[in-house]
Amino acid sequence: MKLWDKGYTTDNLVDRFTVGKDRILDLKIAKHDVAGNVAHAKMLHKIGVLSDTELQAILSGLEEIQVTIDSGKFVIEEAFEDVHSKIEYELVQKIGDAGKKIHTARSRNDQVLVDLHLYVKEEIGSIKSLINTLFNTLIELSEKYQGTLIPGYTHTQVAMPSSFGLWFSAYAETLIDDVMLLNAAHKISDQNPLGSAAGYGSSFPIDRTMTTELLEFDSMKYNVVAAQMSRGKLEKTMAFAMASVAGTLSKLSADVCLYMSQNFNFLGFPKELTTGSSIMPHKQNPDVFELIRAKCNKLQNMPSEIMMITNNLTSGYHRDFQLLKENLMEGIDTLKDNLEVTNFMLQHVEIKKDILDNPIYDYLYSVEEVNKLVLDGMTFRDAYKKLGQEILEGNFTPDKKVTHTHEGSLGNLCLGEIKKKFERNLL
Repeated sequence: MKLWDKGYTTDNLVDRFTVGKDRILDLKIAKHDVAGNVAHAKMLHKIGVLSDTELQAILSGLEEIQVTIDSGKFVIEEAFEDVHSKIEYELVQKIGDAGKKIHTARSRNDQVLVDLHLYVKEEIGSIKSLINTLFNTLIELSEKYQGTLIPGYTHTQVAMPSSFGLWFSAYAETLIDDVMLLNAAHKISDQNPLGSAAGYGSSFPIDRTMTTELLEFDSMKYNVVAAQMSRGKLEKTMAFAMASVAGTLSKLSADVCLYMSQNFNFLGFPKELTTGSSIMPHKQNPDVFELIRAKCNKLQNMPSEIMMITNNLTSGYHRDFQLLKENLMEGIDTLKDNLEVTNFMLQHVEIKKDILDNPIYDYLYSVEEVNKLVLDGMTFRDAYKKLGQEILEGNFTPDKKVTHTHEGSLGNLCLGEIKKKFERNLL
């Protein structure tokens, strides 16, 4: 069954090519399609298209369909093009001709749109929940290891003293920026496109305010052409937000892979959480974080893929948009998996102690020596040159004690303020 069926059969090759993966992907939006149908039916009843009896029959039928979705028994067979055709068919089978009225004043275009808007809204909530869990883990680790020093790097060269407290809380605070972008994507998704039909409205006296309230959208896309143009815009905005989260996880993973190597040996994990080599019996590899890094780097390419598909499309609907569904849905699943695995791994991280005792980190303290001279009355420029010459001549002997103002910056992690900032944006 196809919603556009006019009495002839599409060639099998064309059918397979045009349907693509929709029968599988649409299972993720089935419950949202039911919700859209419920709201639309109630609105059709209000404007007199459906009688009281027809509305009750439709709502009862949709409720039965929702039960099959919740139980995992809902499937979209090859006889159906997508979730919309399957649900309408099931509805007609259950209640008769009243089900044939459900598509009045509507197009498959705005059905897909409303499903995707509801889907993105819900998935943003799930992603933010996983970020919240990871954020709390990072804060706990920051508090636990704020006194454990590690070298900081610039240009991949030893730079200044840092701490695991700073490192963990840095990623915690970076997640706040990612949440801000997710909030922006949520705001864009929280606009009701239902009622735009094929993109040019309907001659029926539909009540879009009613469906906006029923579907719990914050507002609506008022211009029907603008509503259709949100296809592609919605996915791209979500992709940018997801890419931001992925960028944070990718950088964290790169740090972990580096810090796990024997040359650094800053941290490790239980052997059960690492993998080995087929010929080197000593290996305990950070495969989990390498895969997180790779998967997240792939996610960061998603906005470019979406832009390449949509950038040269004119206003109005194009079948090109169908390809965005796969990018979006698989990307969301991948990001959620990566957030969950990252949190799991960090809960088992093993932090090494006395890292800075190694003499290769002696120059970490050069800035502290400069600061001491400045506090004793020397100008910064002269102090910098004096220490620089001592280092070049091999005469620098560091005082391996973090002192003065830098000690405050290592110890004062501002975790309370970071938590407040996160909580404000998580809402």
